[in-house]
Amino acid sequence: MLDKERIMSKVAELDSFLGELKQVSPATFDQYQAVEKKRSCERLLQLCIECIIDVCKMLVSGLKLGLPSDENDLFNKLHAKRIISKEMAKTLREMRGFRNILIHEYAAVDDELVYSYVKTNVKDFEEFKAQIFAAISS
Repeated sequence: MLDKERIMSKVAELDSFLGELKQVSPATFDQYQAVEKKRSCERLLQLCIECIIDVCKMLVSGLKLGLPSDENDLFNKLHAKRIISKEMAKTLREMRGFRNILIHEYAAVDDELVYSYVKTNVKDFEEFKAQIFAAISS
């Protein structure tokens, strides 16, 4: 059974992290170079992506879509059931890869890439939420 309350709680957590990201997001790349800004943005992006993965896990489990072989399979299963679009599944796979870079290759993180992600890809989180809301409200 789908636990909509837990899903909404995780989405609220995502909203909180997105709000914090908006607050710390620097206006320019030069401002981003401050260590505190870099690390704050990196960590908040990581937490946002982990919230999305958690929501996907709850949906796959609650809808009894089978045991995923890995996190990317979560997105494939949700796309197959038309919970998320093909484009969103692709975006989520890219987010997962980006999160892995943030976590596992911390010293080799491309600052320009992270800054660009903060400035241009935050809309992807909003689109994810819209698709999830549409799916669980029907």
